[in-house]
Amino acid sequence: MLFPLTTRTNEQNHLEIGGCDVVELAREYGTPLYIYDDLHLHQRVAEIRDAFKSRWPNSLILYATKAYYSPYLARIYNNAGIGIDVTSEGEMEIAHRAGLSPDKIYLHGNNKTPAEIRTALAMGVNHVIVDNLDEIELLAKIATELNVTPRVLLRLAPAIDPHTHRYMATGIAESKFGLSMASGDAMQAAHRVAQLAPRLELVGLHVHIGSQVFELEPYRDAITALTDFAQELNSTMGFELQELDLGGGWGVAYTDEQETLTADMVAETIITAVKSQVSNLHASRPISNLKLLFEPGRALIAQSAIAVYTVGSIKEIRGVKTYVAVDGGMGDNVRPALYSAKYTARVANRMNDAPMQQVAIAGRYCEQGDILIDDVALPHVATGDLIVIPVAGAYQIPMSSNYNLIPRPAVIAVRDGKARVIRRRETIDDMLKCDES
Repeated sequence: MLFPLTTRTNEQNHLEIGGCDVVELAREYGTPLYIYDDLHLHQRVAEIRDAFKSRWPNSLILYATKAYYSPYLARIYNNAGIGIDVTSEGEMEIAHRAGLSPDKIYLHGNNKTPAEIRTALAMGVNHVIVDNLDEIELLAKIATELNVTPRVLLRLAPAIDPHTHRYMATGIAESKFGLSMASGDAMQAAHRVAQLAPRLELVGLHVHIGSQVFELEPYRDAITALTDFAQELNSTMGFELQELDLGGGWGVAYTDEQETLTADMVAETIITAVKSQVSNLHASRPISNLKLLFEPGRALIAQSAIAVYTVGSIKEIRGVKTYVAVDGGMGDNVRPALYSAKYTARVANRMNDAPMQQVAIAGRYCEQGDILIDDVALPHVATGDLIVIPVAGAYQIPMSSNYNLIPRPAVIAVRDGKARVIRRRETIDDMLKCDES
C-alpha cells in the first residue's frame, strides 16, 4: 500500500486521511499541501523499533533527520525512545529544543565545520561518526579545548555496490563518504584515533551503503566487511568493538511495481548476519554487550504523507503527450529531476473514477525537467481537480527551494478528523527577509 495507514475513499468519492476529507483540507489550507498521517507515523516507528529490539535488545534506532526533521517529528520520535543522526546545527537545535538526550544524538557529515563540532560537543553530544582523516585532528583539538572525550565511530567505505541510483550509492569505492578500506585510510584513521586517547575514544564502526536498496545481500556483505575489519583492529591494536552502526537505506515502494521491504524482513536478515559474524570476534566482553545502531529515515516516514496539488492548465500535444500542469513541482519535490524518481498519482476529488487517459504531471517551474510524473493513468482531468501523489513524507520538504521565488508549501498533520498546521505556508515576505536593497 502506497498511501498512509488511515487512507480511505469516503461517500463523496473523495480521498480521506486521518478522518479528514482531502478536498476540504485543500480548500482550507490551499495547495500545494503536504498531509502527514499522525497515526501512521506513530505505528511505523514502533514497528521498526520493536523489530530490531526484539531480536537484539541492546539496539538503538536513530532517525536519519535528513529525510525530514521538525519540532513535530522530534516530539514523536523522542516519545518513541529512538535517537537521531544529525549533520547540521539546525538539526541539533531542533533536537535540543525537543529535549532529546545528547547521548542519543550521533553527529555525521563528510565535511563537519568547526562550528558544528563545537556546538555538538558543547551540547553534550558524545558520539561522532568520523568520515575522513582531516577531521580527526580537528575533533581532538576542539575536544581538548572543551575538556570532553567524544566516542568515535569510523565510517567505512567498503566498496559494496547496493544496486541503486548512483547518487544514492554511498558505500561504493568512489563515494565521497567514508574512509576507504582498500586504500588503507580506514586503518590509518583507527590508529590515529587510538594515538589520541584519552582525548578521543574509538568505540565502533559505521557503514551506510546507500538508499533505496531493495536487495538484502549487500547488507550481509557490509556486515562481513565491518566485522573482518574489527577483527583486524583487534589483532593489530587490541581494539574491542563496542558499537556497530549499520546505517539504513532499505527500499520503500513509490509505485505499484515496487515492494517495500518489511521491518521484520530487514531486521531478521541483518540481525542473523550480525550474530553469525560477531561470534567470531575475539572479545573479552559478552556479545550481548555490543550495541547495534540502525538509521532508517525514508523507511520511517516516506509513506506517512501525501502531496496535494491543484490542476491548472492542460496541454494536449496530439499524438505525443498530454501535460497536466499543477501548482507545485520541483520547488517542493526535486527528486524526479535529481534522481529520476518515479511516482504515481490519483485524483483526490474523484477517487473511484476509472483511468481513461495517460498523462504527464508537469510542475509550474521554468525548467523542462520539472516533470513530477512522466506517465500515469488518470481519469479525464479538468482544471481545478486535485492531484494527490503518495509516498511524499521523505526528502521533499527538506529539499524544497524557492526557485522562481515561489513560497514553499504548508505542512499539516491529521488524526481523528482533526488537522493542525506543523509548518505554515511560506510567504513572499518570508523569502525576502534575508535580502538587502
